[in-house]
Amino acid sequence: MSLNTLPLLFVNLGGEMVYILDQRLRAQNISAEKARRVMHDIVGTMLNRRFMEELFKPQELYSKKAVRTVFDRLAHASIMRLNAASMDKLYDLMTMAFKYQVSLCLRPNDILLTTLNHLDAILKFVEGTTITSQVEYVYELLIETYGSLSDGDFHLIRQTILNFFQDMHIRVSIFLKDKVQNSNGRFVIPTNGQVPHKTEVPGTIKYFDEKGSPTYSESFTPGSHFNDVQLEGSYDLHGPRRTNLGTNMYSASRIETTVSPAKTVVHSSDLETSAPNPLAKAQLDLLSSLLSVEPRQSENKTEFRLNLFNTDEEEEEASAGCSKLSDEEGSLVITIDASKKNKNPALNKVMADMTVEDQCAPADKGDDLLQLMDGL
Repeated sequence: MSLNTLPLLFVNLGGEMVYILDQRLRAQNISAEKARRVMHDIVGTMLNRRFMEELFKPQELYSKKAVRTVFDRLAHASIMRLNAASMDKLYDLMTMAFKYQVSLCLRPNDILLTTLNHLDAILKFVEGTTITSQVEYVYELLIETYGSLSDGDFHLIRQTILNFFQDMHIRVSIFLKDKVQNSNGRFVIPTNGQVPHKTEVPGTIKYFDEKGSPTYSESFTPGSHFNDVQLEGSYDLHGPRRTNLGTNMYSASRIETTVSPAKTVVHSSDLETSAPNPLAKAQLDLLSSLLSVEPRQSENKTEFRLNLFNTDEEEEEASAGCSKLSDEEGSLVITIDASKKNKNPALNKVMADMTVEDQCAPADKGDDLLQLMDGL
């Protein structure tokens, strides 16, 4: 597991959240002033300088529950409010979009170019405000942290991100329509198109002599069409990235953001059951303090509800479906009669010998995070 994965995961998911919220704010005809305020509040909180400095410290990746908790809080850092069903849909769209982008990276360091594309778009949303300095500071942190990493380091980061997403197979209508996602939620990865920068296009076999010098070559049909990349993406602040990964797929001509209502099972992973990370607790505590400012009475009057579904009826149906699913999952009760556990002395002795007292056993990370966020 890479200890430098968390900032890339956070910034990219945050960029996708900004794309989706911008599309829904326009689709629901929210006033330009309110929409601008929502974007500025969320970006300003998400890229807070102190929080970013803590986030960029080498550390293990947060659990899925912790990451979801952070974005739940960020989505409500302004006057916008989402109900549970809309928040679920927002997070599903964010995670599946970034998972697809990571899957399509031709080279490991394309993950950094994808992140810079997200940051470029975020910068445009806050142009002309004091928040631009925060965005530019994150640019500096990204280049300082990742600009000199080796391909092996980026390979490990990519593997860590895909491990985080490996049990998430949520169907998204844009992907289904473009036939890049199957009905089971798994992505279809193309086997043609561009090859990585400084990589030769398949179709040539080269022969070398015993001294390593090329002697002759012959061509063959590779079975697919490939083309090479002439120029490499730039890490500069306003440089060309040379990739579409991380750009906004919710443009005016593509406003569909539907998530399939089919039940999606997300299994816990090793990241979910790892011991609590004290640094993660401290950073979440810092984020909590940034989000815990009491809204003024005038702000309460300007709050509005954003619907991530096309209609209120769809949102109500999704909410009802979530409630029904929770009831069904909780309906299976297994009763164990432990009243006779002390009736067998021999068995009790064996169990006592196997008991290990551990006063330093860490608490469950999920419970710790719930307590952490109770004060918000």
